[in-house]
Amino acid sequence: MRERLQKILAAAGVGSRRHCETLVREGRVAVNGHVVEIGASADPQKDRITLDGRPVHREPLVYWILHKPRGVLTTVRDPEARRTVLDLVDERRARIFPVGRLDRDTEGLLLLTNDGELMQALLHPSRESPRVYRVEIEGRLSPAEARRLASGVDLGGGETTAAAEVGEVDYRGRADVSVFALTLIEGRKRQIRRSLEALGHRVKRLIRTRMGPLTLGKLPYGQARELTSAERRKVLEHARRHGARDDGSRPIRGGRDDGRRPIRGGAGSRSGGRSSRGRDRDRDPSARAGPRSRAPRPGREARPPGLRASRAGGDRRAAGGRSRAPGRR
Repeated sequence: MRERLQKILAAAGVGSRRHCETLVREGRVAVNGHVVEIGASADPQKDRITLDGRPVHREPLVYWILHKPRGVLTTVRDPEARRTVLDLVDERRARIFPVGRLDRDTEGLLLLTNDGELMQALLHPSRESPRVYRVEIEGRLSPAEARRLASGVDLGGGETTAAAEVGEVDYRGRADVSVFALTLIEGRKRQIRRSLEALGHRVKRLIRTRMGPLTLGKLPYGQARELTSAERRKVLEHARRHGARDDGSRPIRGGRDDGRRPIRGGAGSRSGGRSSRGRDRDRDPSARAGPRSRAPRPGREARPPGLRASRAGGDRRAAGGRSRAPGRR
């Protein structure tokens, strides 16, 4: 059966579909000895497909979850021979890649796979795939600072962080630290650390506890394992439901974390349902808002794009135990 070349390359673990499209545009892909262009298709069972002259073979799709420790780099290889996340995963059947990045000093959930379609579905901000972090900072995070964090922090130079959802803050007076959960839809480079530094707080510890439908759970620190069949079904269903696409039109085949009311950048429905206007935006890509939403009504702040009311009780344990009101010890 014939398929688009970028899909075949992604399934072979070459990279995401977008990256594979770039390889085709650069003239590095050939079918039966002939260099092809974007839009070409092939039958992986019958045709000889090469990348830079080397045959491309489909690998079995594999999915690993890692509890990344501090000090390990999220990369495939490091020119300085420092320890990378691949050093912690015993995968010999296929070439795998980390889905997204965690900073060197950030810990927690990291997915590694050779499924390029899934990478696209989980990483693209338009797919609304939430990432939840347990954040521990120095000092007390005030309600006003939490609202600024939720709506986006001005970093200067015309740069503002993406909107977020801030869980209830647990201030621990004896240690003078605040612990809370932070949910991002659109992650930007070092967004959490930079925004909190701009508010005057140093991040002491940052742990990702959830990515899309996957949770860190009780996976030991520094350990990796393959996804269970149930987890694999969940993550593939999540990708299908949120419509990963190879050409902007065709779907692929194949929260909350503390149980309390979220702090948002503005008012929004708690039902989590979608309005007909939102569904219309989905059908008409030209009607979608960009990184900044339309102007709010007078007296109300803008609602962070892509965020919805989440179900209660998700990852309360991951957020540092039972949440307490600010000021309580």
